[in-house]
Amino acid sequence: MGWFGTAGDGAVDPSRHVVSVRRSEGGKTVGAGFVLGADTVLTCAHVVNAALDRPMLEPRAPGPDEVTVEVRDEMGAGHRYSARVAHWIAPRARDGGTVRPDDDEWLGDLAVLRVDGPPGGLLAGPRLVDMEVGQEVEAWHGTGGAATYARLTVHGLDRFRAYLDGAATGMAVGPGYSGGPLWCRAEKAVAGLVVAHFMPPRDRATGARLPYSPQHLVRRSWAVPWQRVADELRPLGVLGGEAPELLDTDDHAFLLLTEAIEDVFPSASSRVTGAQRLARACGVAPGSAVTPPTPEEFAAFLLTHPRALAALAGHLRRDAPRDADRILAAGGLSRTPRLLSPQEYAALRGHLKTMEPDVLARFPEAVRAALPHLAAFPCGDTTESLLDHLEGLPGDGHAGSAGPRVPALLRVMEYVGALCPGSRRAELRLWADGVARRLGIARAAIGERRSDAQEWARSLRHRTARVRLLVQVTRAGQGRHRLRIWCDEGSGPRQVSTDSVRSYSASDAAREVLRVLDSLTPPADDERPPLLEVLVDRTGLNLPVDEWTARDPDALVPGVLGVEFPLVVHCPELLRRHGRFMAHWRSRWNRLDSGKTFVVSEPMDRETIYSSLVNQLDTVRVCVDVPPGPRDGIVQTCLALGIPVVVWDRGRDGASHTVRYVADLATRELPDGVRDYRANAKASPPDFPGRPVLAWADADRTVPRLHLTEPQESA
Repeated sequence: MGWFGTAGDGAVDPSRHVVSVRRSEGGKTVGAGFVLGADTVLTCAHVVNAALDRPMLEPRAPGPDEVTVEVRDEMGAGHRYSARVAHWIAPRARDGGTVRPDDDEWLGDLAVLRVDGPPGGLLAGPRLVDMEVGQEVEAWHGTGGAATYARLTVHGLDRFRAYLDGAATGMAVGPGYSGGPLWCRAEKAVAGLVVAHFMPPRDRATGARLPYSPQHLVRRSWAVPWQRVADELRPLGVLGGEAPELLDTDDHAFLLLTEAIEDVFPSASSRVTGAQRLARACGVAPGSAVTPPTPEEFAAFLLTHPRALAALAGHLRRDAPRDADRILAAGGLSRTPRLLSPQEYAALRGHLKTMEPDVLARFPEAVRAALPHLAAFPCGDTTESLLDHLEGLPGDGHAGSAGPRVPALLRVMEYVGALCPGSRRAELRLWADGVARRLGIARAAIGERRSDAQEWARSLRHRTARVRLLVQVTRAGQGRHRLRIWCDEGSGPRQVSTDSVRSYSASDAAREVLRVLDSLTPPADDERPPLLEVLVDRTGLNLPVDEWTARDPDALVPGVLGVEFPLVVHCPELLRRHGRFMAHWRSRWNRLDSGKTFVVSEPMDRETIYSSLVNQLDTVRVCVDVPPGPRDGIVQTCLALGIPVVVWDRGRDGASHTVRYVADLATRELPDGVRDYRANAKASPPDFPGRPVLAWADADRTVPRLHLTEPQESA
């Protein structure tokens, strides 16, 4: 064991590494997991589904719902904490589709839980090693009971899974073992996690277990090897640094930190005192109270515990600010150290946990305003994953002095704070001031970002978010469609229709949408009709949803969706097809009121459109006035390049009356202007012969995570 308690140290009983995952109602243990980081636990996605009383292999992320986990300390005592899903890797079939109820094996099925643990973080988790054929491993039930261990041998290892055959005596893997660590005593490390077991066969007619036969499969389970888990998690940025023994001692950051530690703590006693204080802050067991860690061991800890560097800089800032700057500069050469110390991070998550739901729903909006050129959002759809992403981003480009730049996360939290009521805003500002002081950031620099956030919040108050209804429309056969519906009164999408199986005719679909619209209560001070945002895949851009009419013999008037409401289409599939253009989209949207319009009046190939628009970030709107043949390719290319507003006429072969009509409308007025056109076309078709389509991708409003079923055309 090293001076600083590291992963796997002190585990006399390796069952201590088993984390219990409990059902929300009643607290029953449904599975297991193990500590992945200072505030994270890894388990199976289907274990989380069980804890939340969802279908076992439900692929959709559970959102902000909390589960309870029980983590054991070095003495084996359990401590219960709340946790939420930070990263979700859904169960999926080998072809990427949905897992069927009768499937025995699948891919994915991982969940990283963010735990509201102690300020110093959870006790260190186990070491992690690659799984190999022939390894002898042990698994425990989710309760962590020492007597529940099952002895297993690894067989049939491939890229995605391994089969585990149990010993003929002792416990057998069964319900409640899923998600638990597979402990290899020879390596003193975890080599993977249990996913499922093969149960004895049942009678197809009655469901009763068949009488035992020597031909039955006995005591076989399957697991995800650690190397596969690492492949799934690495793109999410949740894996920590290298184990101390794997550090490159010739690494520049390691050498500079070793020299800095020798200078900052010149005596053995000062190094013992500093190391003990750092160990307590990071929640790891300190070593000898007499013999200090070597400078190399100290530096290695700073490059393996993701929050140790920030904690040490905080300890040094008050009495030795130059030493703090030196430590931060050296550690900045490594990608392992995170921005916040354990205490700062715990405090921030505490603020977010108790934040008003309507403010939290606008977190992505605040990110886009604070960081308009952010290249891409993370692949996860939770606040936790967004927080992880922000913490790894550098500071903005203008420090205002020779001091450090303001980190992206601090800038974002100023914008979030500007949305909060007074007391919450004050708490976030105190938190930000503390982090800025620890980093050595000038007060004027953080004050400038605070002023920017206040100005943004004032502008929002003058531009009230419009009530909108989001309708995902997917084809379900000839003339039939499936719907999923959300409403958004300004605090983010709220699902109001969950039946994604039933199919509708155009008339029935219009009637269902109008039924939901009738149930909305518009703000008293906003007379605008709700915006109807139709979410489609690339094959559905020309669906005539705006012409869908609710025909009811008992109704006095028909209901035409695009005539009564400003109706726009949005294609997340194309918008997010190439992540490198997401920053262009947000930059263009920020210029919506001053940007230019580009008119395509003759057929162009994709390369010509690309060359014309890729770097024209002041182009916010494209009008496509070409025949249907080349038109769809041009429209799709524009959307994929991040053009937020695209207008075309889906019914014309020649010059479009629609394009001429909208030419005089301001871009922000287009949804209502196109609705007026459709109403005029209904009343006087000869004078308004167009069939306008308006693609509208609002970067200030969130869109729910969609599950598209249509195949995508290869690039």
